[in-house]
Amino acid sequence: MSVMKVSSQPIRGQKPGTSGLRKKVQEFIGEHYLENFVQSIFNAMGECGGRVLVIGGDGRYHNREAVQVIVRMALANGFRRLLIGQGGLLSTPAASCLIRKYGADGGIILSASHNPGGPDGDFGIKFNGANGGPASEAVSAAICQASVVIDHYLITDSPDINLDSPGEHTVGDATVEIIDPVADYAELMESLFDFPKIEHLLQQGGFTLCFDAMHAVTGPYAVEILERRLGAQPGTVINGVPLEDFGGGHPDPNLVHATELVRRMRGDKPPDFGAASDGDGDRNMVLGSSLFINPCDSLAVLTANAHRVPGYRNGLAGVARSMPTSPAVDRVAAALDIPCYETPTGWKFFGNLMDADKITLCGEESFGTGSSHVREKDGLWAVLFWLNLVAELNQSADTIVREHWQRFGRDYFTRHDYEEVPAQQAEALMDELRQQLPSLPGRSSHGHTIVAADDFSYTDPVDGSVSHSQGLRLQFGNGERIVLRLSGTGTSGATLRLYANSHEPDPDMLGIDTGKALASLLAAADTIAGISRHLGRDGPDVIT
Repeated sequence: MSVMKVSSQPIRGQKPGTSGLRKKVQEFIGEHYLENFVQSIFNAMGECGGRVLVIGGDGRYHNREAVQVIVRMALANGFRRLLIGQGGLLSTPAASCLIRKYGADGGIILSASHNPGGPDGDFGIKFNGANGGPASEAVSAAICQASVVIDHYLITDSPDINLDSPGEHTVGDATVEIIDPVADYAELMESLFDFPKIEHLLQQGGFTLCFDAMHAVTGPYAVEILERRLGAQPGTVINGVPLEDFGGGHPDPNLVHATELVRRMRGDKPPDFGAASDGDGDRNMVLGSSLFINPCDSLAVLTANAHRVPGYRNGLAGVARSMPTSPAVDRVAAALDIPCYETPTGWKFFGNLMDADKITLCGEESFGTGSSHVREKDGLWAVLFWLNLVAELNQSADTIVREHWQRFGRDYFTRHDYEEVPAQQAEALMDELRQQLPSLPGRSSHGHTIVAADDFSYTDPVDGSVSHSQGLRLQFGNGERIVLRLSGTGTSGATLRLYANSHEPDPDMLGIDTGKALASLLAAADTIAGISRHLGRDGPDVIT
């Protein structure tokens, strides 16, 4: 094996976002593109000699080829041990689990999360640190800086590794190990949840379940845990085989894209519980037999009932939510007398709080829920948590949620996504509204009066770092709020996200349709922010 030093030069646009670098596949397969970014990661890490690296991805188009490139580059940069998921597969939470369990110095995860795959789809790569979580802002900045000064990368001429056969390979002075991508993660889940009780529910309780893996990486995990270990009926997991193009679908677990699951849950004889996960396995959507369980409510319910689950019976250090997420969990935290933190969007902010033992559970409205068992959101973990609660309480998920509302009130919440908006239009909307913030308090629209308005900034209570311009917040009376921000997860144009929430404490008003409950507030948001005027659209592309 010989090491080659390949001359290169900086490529524009390799600044990682909140979830690494995401671009179209055709851009990633361009000359030196992947290699430049991987070398920038290694350069930001410093001396790589003797280190341990975890590698895997969600199986989308170009995943296997990219894994081979990263292996040859890691060997050239001196890593002594590489842990790779069989077939090049690792869900994002499983990768975090492996980094933490085996004391790795970090991991490279190949995924564009919930974005579409295939030759014309998206590809992504991100670096997770030794804590198992997404790179900190400081590390991301170092990777970006390395990418703008790079002049070469290192790579070996070693042959491809057989990714499909578990076992160890010795390459030069290094060990490359192909491992079962599911086993360690499943063992961790078994340590957190009451598997015998869930098994009884699924096998003898007459309880029916449908899990939609959306032809993404969670399929093998769900089949192994739900069907094989817990005894759910074969076929409980649908779309369980990972495909490079996700079967032509959009692996985003929401009411728009999880079409087969939604059809089954709205049929004449729906399963008792439904769930879906996304491209890389870190997001979740959960549904009762007659109720879509909003991610904000899901986090609040899990927090309120965590003491019923084995892994959390010793209590919670605290909880956290992303700023756009409704404050439903805030009310639970107050009742439990534990801290509740409001962070910017991005799991790395939760990771800091977990590492400092300030929180145990956390979540965000974009179908992400997790805990300190790893440093990523975890879709299948959330589903198992819900199944444990159903088994423990001997109640349906619908009943659990409705009883929660009776105790804490209901936070009506919705998110409207305006996708692939020309960046100039989106930025003009945000800039215009930002300039108006000082004068907005006191302004009324559609019966709603603004009492406060700001551009959210966050000071990390652990390291003191400050994150500015994290979203525009308009607070109205009676617990109503709208938030606008631009998302950094797309690869074409910009995505404008509008969030609206309103707290309803009246027990007689908890069953209203969400769209109806928030209609006038959404109309006020459109008028105040000028959404239709700026974007020239009649409505959002996706509503969740």
